[in-house]
Amino acid sequence: MSTLLVRHADWLVTMDDQRREIPDAGLFIRDGFIEAVGPTAALPTTADEVLDLRGYIVAPGLINTHHHFYQTLTRAVPGAQDANLFQWLKTLYPIWARMRPEHIRVSTQVALAELALSGTTTAFDHLYIFPNGSRLDDEIEAAAQVGLRLHASRGSMSLGESQGGLPPDSVVEDEDFILRDSQRLIEQYHDPRPGSRLQIVLAPCSPFSVTADLMRQSAALAREYGVRLHTHLAETEDEEVFCLETFGKRPVEYMEELGWLGPDVWFAHSIYVQAHEIETYAATGSGVAHCPTSNMRLGSGIMPLYEMLTAGVKVGLGVDGSASNDSSHMLAEVRQALLLARVRSGVLGFSRTGSGAPPLLSARQALELATRGGAAVLGRDDLGALAMGKAGDFFAVRLERLEYAGALHDPVAALVLAAPVQVDYTVVGGQVVVREGRLTTVDLPRLIRQHNRLARELLA
Repeated sequence: MSTLLVRHADWLVTMDDQRREIPDAGLFIRDGFIEAVGPTAALPTTADEVLDLRGYIVAPGLINTHHHFYQTLTRAVPGAQDANLFQWLKTLYPIWARMRPEHIRVSTQVALAELALSGTTTAFDHLYIFPNGSRLDDEIEAAAQVGLRLHASRGSMSLGESQGGLPPDSVVEDEDFILRDSQRLIEQYHDPRPGSRLQIVLAPCSPFSVTADLMRQSAALAREYGVRLHTHLAETEDEEVFCLETFGKRPVEYMEELGWLGPDVWFAHSIYVQAHEIETYAATGSGVAHCPTSNMRLGSGIMPLYEMLTAGVKVGLGVDGSASNDSSHMLAEVRQALLLARVRSGVLGFSRTGSGAPPLLSARQALELATRGGAAVLGRDDLGALAMGKAGDFFAVRLERLEYAGALHDPVAALVLAAPVQVDYTVVGGQVVVREGRLTTVDLPRLIRQHNRLARELLA
């Protein structure tokens, strides 16, 4: 048994059902789960480890609901810097096709290190390309060393250019093998228990890179084993045109035909959805990973966040792949979500005085997307808030810093509205992964050198 006591935090953001924010507060964590949360005076006085966080704000660990770890190897690639999604993919697929297992392992650790240093405690990764003997196992083994919770997806691409798909034939796989490997991974790794550090997701890449048959069979397999489903959907107008021309249906309607709607499904992006499709998401319990930076970077568009939240759709945040964001910074993504939502409100006239429209998205609403929202999207009742019985996942940021000067009257707003910072502590299940701004689990300078060597190799 192990215990961790956090005390004297200047400000504790619980994100519990009452959305309490408590001054001079802390947590008591036993064997990875929170046993007490509240004012310091009401907490136990001893533990195996005690963190005195005077001068810090403490919040629930952030939850990243969409990423492609391997893309950290291809940030800011010439030819892909000023391209829309389809052109971007065409440029990068041949580069990604040269990856080996070492590339998967090292890029996984770089992405998770950046996430950890920005307050993330749980990360979903969408790995759908397995060249030159690479396997999802490479990612899983590498991630275990960093210490974050991982939702690892057995992604897939089976529809190459010769069959009318977008990816080159060199990076697609046989569908029978995809399904066999998916079953193997679920049986070998998936842990559905509360406090789980590893879960498997089945995630065909997109409607334009797999067949309808693989989508249906993946859904059937996932539901047989009780794992979740994920894919990209409605990200660009090009995709909408592709679906209409190829399937005679809009993307959401196509998903409905394939049995890909429900509380065990979430989609990345969902920018080009109509009002009745948002209602369909809400009615079926389908979730969305909102990736604002990537959507801006590729010029894809702006997701109708306010409409989704109003309808009751589960929405989390995702940094997306680091070749379409060029960063894996979750606090930065929270800020971008707020700013982009406000841009859209302004464009639609929501911000006009006397318009009768709802107020602009607040800092606390944006932070909730990355905590409670992410937990709901991933189906994790044990995450997303600092409350009794929840996993002991949190991050802490020192408040006396240049970026927050003049903002300490509202530390929560400072976290979101001020310039994004690296966090000082990230704790996962009561285990310290980032301490005083330093990653404790891997040799970061050595990892960066390895990663840069491999990135140069891919582009040589």
